[in-house]
Amino acid sequence: MTKPAPTKYRTTNWKQYNAALKNRGSLHVWLDNNMQWHGQAEGKRGRIQKFSDAAIQFCLTIKGLFGLALRQAIGFVQSLLQLAKLDWQVPDYSTVCRRQKHLTVVIPRRSSGGGLHLLVDSTGIKMLGEGEWKTKKHGTEYRRQWRKVHLGIDAQTMEIRAIEITDNGVGDAPMLPELLKQIPVSETIWAVSGDGAYDIKGCHAAIATRNAAAVIPTRKNAQCWKENKAGAKARNETLRATRYLGRTLWKKWSGYHRRSLVETKMRCFKLLGERVMARELERQVAELQVRVAILNRFTRLGTPDTIRVS
Repeated sequence: MTKPAPTKYRTTNWKQYNAALKNRGSLHVWLDNNMQWHGQAEGKRGRIQKFSDAAIQFCLTIKGLFGLALRQAIGFVQSLLQLAKLDWQVPDYSTVCRRQKHLTVVIPRRSSGGGLHLLVDSTGIKMLGEGEWKTKKHGTEYRRQWRKVHLGIDAQTMEIRAIEITDNGVGDAPMLPELLKQIPVSETIWAVSGDGAYDIKGCHAAIATRNAAAVIPTRKNAQCWKENKAGAKARNETLRATRYLGRTLWKKWSGYHRRSLVETKMRCFKLLGERVMARELERQVAELQVRVAILNRFTRLGTPDTIRVS
């Protein structure tokens, strides 16, 4: 039996996408002359902060974008402001490190056109431990640790709409309700796609609360649930459809394979760094949220439009 030929695709907006790829390396994308660089009074007691949150996030963006150490990033920002002929004073590395712990990172997001199809999954980012070579040579040591990044992706715009950071002991399913809380209540969610790890009653109930369809495959040897809770009836329909059509046909019929887009986005996320550089959880959260802001800015510059040709 001959192997079927692989599917081929063609990019229809290559000129625009090529320009967007070049713009990702432009420093003008990240530096705005109208940025509120210095802090302003907020009506609270205490001294006014010398630098705004936008200035601190800009320094962290340059740090994450080019994979620099904090002191090197400050030097980069200082030279960049000089080339732009801006007389703004640059915060020192200790100020940026201190402010990073309590920084509220602004992540650019766009609302979906009609309804949101949210794709959810998680991945691991190294926090502590040796490299891959030493692990393969001598085995994993007890102090090797990870941070788990839970992401929610818009299937249409490919932007990251929700993110949660936990330790490696937290499962995927308990964080789905937290990801859904980051989507405004006023925005309609059509569907939520996830793998079999999300096939629990809490996830289906959270999805049903937002009046969305759950595109989640049932686990092996799954049984019908009592339909006394939200989402249980729709989940049982998925189970019956899977038994009737088979798992392969159900995935094709339901559009489950679109969930592979979140795997692609996670690969892009790790291209900004396989390891988190901060040591405290609060600073790690800010560092990873800055990476999300960078990726969403990349996506907003332009994405490829592809069509199937064979």
